Amino acid sequence: MIMKEKSLEKKALVTGITGQDGSYLAELLINKGYEVYGLHRRTSMDVFDRIGNLRKEIKLVAGDVTDFGSIIRMIKEINPDEIYNLAAQSFVPDSWTQPISTVQINALGVINILEAIRILNPKIKFYQASTSEMFGKVKETPQNENTPFHPRSPYAASKAFSYYITQNYRESYNIFACNGILFNHESPKRGKQFVTRKITHSVAKIKLGYQDFFEIGNMDAKRDWGYAGDYVEAMWLMMQKEKSDNYVIGTGETHSVREFIEESFKVAGMPIKWEGKGIDEVGKYQDKVVVKVSPKFYRPAEVDLLLSDPSKAKKVLGWNPKVKFKELVKMMVESDLNNLSKYGMLESDKSRLDK
Repeated sequence: MIMKEKSLEKKALVTGITGQDGSYLAELLINKGYEVYGLHRRTSMDVFDRIGNLRKEIKLVAGDVTDFGSIIRMIKEINPDEIYNLAAQSFVPDSWTQPISTVQINALGVINILEAIRILNPKIKFYQASTSEMFGKVKETPQNENTPFHPRSPYAASKAFSYYITQNYRESYNIFACNGILFNHESPKRGKQFVTRKITHSVAKIKLGYQDFFEIGNMDAKRDWGYAGDYVEAMWLMMQKEKSDNYVIGTGETHSVREFIEESFKVAGMPIKWEGKGIDEVGKYQDKVVVKVSPKFYRPAEVDLLLSDPSKAKKVLGWNPKVKFKELVKMMVESDLNNLSKYGMLESDKSRLDK
């Protein structure tokens, strides 16, 4: 049972509601008394596990952000007060192998929603989920709202377009359209293909004897990692301001992939040591190899360092991240350990042992 605050009597449409951020945002909005509509694409698979406890509270609507007709019809029927666009092809490695579909979803999808708002009801507030990946080959550290972009992947390039088109519609049509430039944010609900969840899930499997080792790419890449539950609060706060703007959301701390691995094994009670260099480097626990480096996980163009300067969000929105790095890692590892201990290995995991 979700304890609701006093009803705000607002309607919100959330695209990408079945994802990590969508599920946390939906819970926050429901708690604040919103009537929540969630856009999802029809599929033969059950993709609602992240919002399972919210299904009765959310009005799910089938549609696709790349289909302008369905977007027009949906917004016309719902007439929401706020639209949060979280729909995206967000797995960076896939953007090199699927660049066209990445651009269609991440760029075309945004302009479809903005055009629908312009045509149907320019008073609808719009939030665009932007990303720190747009900074890419960074021009300065830390990165703030004025730092130039240098995208290093098709994903980042598509997100840069969506950022600028959102800003353009704000300036051209006086639409309330804000960009949240979110740095990496994780949780136990993160997809297993993402490096942080791959690490914590693999560590849990190794701890419980389901797996011997896992492979990783560039361990020296540094990211500003926060908790997704904190970041959706920042999204909502942006939408409550009188004027829309762009905001950097992050913790202001950076940690390497190597640190994330070390901390994950530490939480599992398996402190590791490193041996070797480059692609021959391995992580060992009690003389047993548990981490290997594989060139197949290196990006064609790497983003070496991302570090946020969230001072504007703190000052203007009154937002502050609550969960620290070590708390985040602990939360994720313990969740994976608990789930694996309780439910065991899924068939989909058994085919990926030692990967």
